[in-house]
Formats: sequence, C-alpha cells, structure tokens
Amino acid sequence: MKQPVSADVLLPLVRELVAIPSVNPVLAPGEGAGEAAIAAYCRDWLQARGVRAWLEEAAPARPNCVAEVGRGGGGGGATLVLCGHIDTVSAAGMDIEPFAAAVRDGRVYGRGGYDMKGGVAAIMTAAAALAREPLPGRVLLALVCDEEHASLGADDFVRRHGADGASGCILTEPSDGALVLAHKGFVWAELVTEGVAAHGSRWQEGVSAVGRMARIVAELERFDREELRRRTHPLLGPASLHCATIAGGTGFSTYAAECRLRVERRTLPGETPKQVERELLDAVARAGERAEVTLPFHRPPLESDRASPVATAVRSAATAVTGREPAETGVAYWMDAAVFAGAGIPAVDFGGSGAGAHAAVEWTDVDSWVTTANVLVEAARRFCS
Repeated sequence: MKQPVSADVLLPLVRELVAIPSVNPVLAPGEGAGEAAIAAYCRDWLQARGVRAWLEEAAPARPNCVAEVGRGGGGGGATLVLCGHIDTVSAAGMDIEPFAAAVRDGRVYGRGGYDMKGGVAAIMTAAAALAREPLPGRVLLALVCDEEHASLGADDFVRRHGADGASGCILTEPSDGALVLAHKGFVWAELVTEGVAAHGSRWQEGVSAVGRMARIVAELERFDREELRRRTHPLLGPASLHCATIAGGTGFSTYAAECRLRVERRTLPGETPKQVERELLDAVARAGERAEVTLPFHRPPLESDRASPVATAVRSAATAVTGREPAETGVAYWMDAAVFAGAGIPAVDFGGSGAGAHAAVEWTDVDSWVTTANVLVEAARRFCS
C-alpha cells in the first residue's frame, strides 16, 4: 500500500512542535506561555497546506486549534474527529534540554514529544494528506489545550461541535501501535477530620485530628488492598485508591484541631462518583471516626465497543498499513477519549511509541508516528465512506 505520509514531512514537524514551549499554565504558572503559541503554529502550518484551520478559545488565552478537511455536511459521508492535546506538563528538573528537540537514532528528545506532540504531528500530517484527495465525509481536527489538568479544551470542543454530527473520534495518545478500547476514570476526594486544640501537656483536654485521620488512612489502605484489587476489568485490571496528601496541626506542642486528606480513586467502567463517596463514608465509619467527605473533581472511565464503526475503521486500517491486526488493550491512565464518549461520540485511541511521559528524559520514536499518520489517513477514508 502506498503511504502518503513520510518521515521527511513528519520529523521536522515533531521537532518544531517540541521546540515550542506549551507547558500548562495551571500546572506550572512560573514556566509559561501556555498553548497560545503552539495553537497558532498548528493553525498556520495547516492553512499553508490547504487545510481550513482556526482557533477557538476554550478559556482566556487558552485556545484550541480546530481544522476541517473533506466535503462537510453536503458530502453524505460520516464525520470523524482526530484529537490530540497540545499542552505539556512542567519541564522543570529534566535531565535534557526540554525544548532543543534533539534527534538521535530516529528519536526526538524533549518535553512533550511523547506526550503527545508526536501524536499531534501524526494528526496534522494526516490532515494535509487527506486535503489532497476527495473525501466523501468530513474530518475535524481537535488539537486541544489543558488535557494535563482539567480538559478545558476537549470540553469546549464537544460543546461547540458535538452537535455537528460527529460519529467517531480517534485520539493519538501513545499506544505502541495497539488499539485502545478502554481507560480508567478517577475521582478526587478530600476528607476532613476535626479535633480539639489544646496545649500538648493537656492530654485530658486535647483530641488530635491527625490521630483520627490516621485510623481512617489505615482503613483506606486495607480497603484498597483487600477489596478494590479484587474488582477487575478484562482490559484494565483492578480498581485502586491511594492517599495522596495529608496536612494537619500547627506545631509540636498543640493538639491538631483539623486534618485534611486528599485521596485519588481510579475507577473502572460502571463505577460512579456517588459510589466512591459512599465507599469513603463507609470506610470512615469502619474506622470508628467521623469525617467530612467532598469530591472536588472527577472524570469518567471509557469502555468502547470493539465492533463500533470507528474501532472497526482503525483496526482494518492498521492491518492494511502494517500487515498485522493491532492488539486490543486498555490503559490505566485517563485521556480525553471519555469526554468525546460522554458527548455521544464513540472514541478509541491509536498511537506510536516512545518513553518518558512527565519524566526527566522524554523521547518519541519518529517511525512509529509515521505509521500512525498513515493509519489515520486510511482509517479516515474507510470511516468517512
């Protein structure tokens, strides 16, 4: 099969994207410029190659780059979304120059190359290839901001375009060439215990909120180890919980009046925030304590039908491009796929290879993203027909 995307096109684009700092400004306010510069670069690159592209602000100075190829509403075919995020985590503490985009042995090194500017480059080069041929349906590009924090970009995109008849979405988070059909969700919870402040010498008057929380922590650890790990999903493995941060007290010689614990619970398909809240309250009761429980943020898990049109298109396209059917898997981390699924747009993930997401050394494999781009082109042809 003739492949329309080559490394000659994709490699310089990956390097340009990595060289543009796009650290999420909520995660690292001191580092950065956010996504504005990279979104504008993506728009200009696409426009120069005949792709209609524009910016949409998901929040002030936090734009998505949105683009379109194909025949639009009059073509009679389906609408497919290709989605990747353009923000990164902090570059502080890296062992390599984060934005030099050095190339060694077919790898591009730098912050965001793996997570996930290689995937963004695959989407952009696929769109440029598709713009040169007749396409009976339509492909929308969602190059979104803020995935690393609260997914403001994906939320804004589906709010604006979910009613446009999109009937499938392919994300390009790294997957080592596997077809990802499921991922876990998460629930963030905060627990607060109250004590009685008193001088450290007055044991008969003081009650430590930290001591109360310690008994809750012990019960949550037991619950995670003995109960949650028995709940499993065939693609995702077990549910889990961990105690993330704890703070309480004012000094050595004072009984702590308050203690706050932050907990993250990783959820499986079918589990809900209400269920998690009930489990936490039950754990507090089993510990013989009282605590206020709030859920400040949560994101749902994903479970995609392997027989859906979008999954079928990716599977058949990957088989045609690579000569072998891709493995089907799930991942433990969360991604924007669940935002699209929640808007009624079936979503799967297919991407390339590399290592070092959020780590001191990050790199991405160029050839794997060339393959990804060519799979996207073929999947779009099949899906939109």
